[in-house]
Amino acid sequence: MVRIIMHGCNGRMGRMIADLLKEDAQARIVAGVDAAKGEDHAFPVFTDLMDCTVEGDVVIDFSSAAVTSHLLQVCVKKQLPLVLCTTGLSQEQLEEVKEASCQVAILKSANMSLGINLLSRLLEEITPLLAEAGFDIEIVEKHHNQKLDAPSGTALALADAANKAAGDSYTYVYDRSQQRKKRDSREIGISAVRGGTIVGDHEVIFAGADEVITLQHTAYSRAVFGKGAIEAAKFLAGKPAGLYDMSHVIRSNSQGK
Repeated sequence: MVRIIMHGCNGRMGRMIADLLKEDAQARIVAGVDAAKGEDHAFPVFTDLMDCTVEGDVVIDFSSAAVTSHLLQVCVKKQLPLVLCTTGLSQEQLEEVKEASCQVAILKSANMSLGINLLSRLLEEITPLLAEAGFDIEIVEKHHNQKLDAPSGTALALADAANKAAGDSYTYVYDRSQQRKKRDSREIGISAVRGGTIVGDHEVIFAGADEVITLQHTAYSRAVFGKGAIEAAKFLAGKPAGLYDMSHVIRSNSQGK
C-alpha cells in the first residue's frame, strides 16, 4: 500500500484525487497539506508539510507555484519523493527542481494524462520527417477562463518535444500582432485560447503544401490528470533520487512493473 501525502488537498485536484483513491486498493492518502481551509477529510490535514507528523511514501502536489520552493526544501529534508504537478514555475524554480532531484526522487510533468504523454512521444517520432518535408508547426491550446498561465505548460512541453526531435532548430513565436512579415520556416507558433470551462485541449498542426496533419488531445474531465498523478505516485514511491517524468511511468506500466 502506497501512503500518499496530498499537498493542496483542499483544491479541486486534491479533492478529486482523494475521491479517486477511495476505490484504489494499492494506494491511499494518509495526510493532507493545505494552508486554505476546506471540507473535512478522512485524513489529518496540516497547514505546512514541515509540520506533518504522519509518515508517507510520496507527496503529490497540486498547489501553487508560490510555495514550490519551500515544498522542495521540505521534501529534501524529509526525504519524501515528490510528484510535482504544479505548473507555471519560473526558470529559477525549474533549476531548484533539478537541484532537489539530486537528493530525492522527483517526478515532474507539464501534464499528467497518459494521452498527452503518448502524444509527446509521437511528436518525437514524426517531427523530423515532417520538418524535413517542409511542414510548418503550429500549436493551439485551449483552457478555461480561470487559468493563470499562458501558454500552458503542456503546450510548451509539446513544442519542446517537437523541437528537440528536430535538433533544437526552432524558435517559439507567441504573438504575431506586433510584426508584419512572412512566417519563418523554423518557428513554432503557440497560441492560447481562454474561455468557459474548457478542461484542456491541445492541437499540434503540421501544415504542408496542399495537406495538413493535425494531432489533437482533448481532456473532458480533470480526472485524467488525477489518475495520472496516482499512477506516478505508485511508480515513484521507493525510487532513488533523480528527475523522472511520465515517460518513466508509461514504460514501467508497459513492462508490467
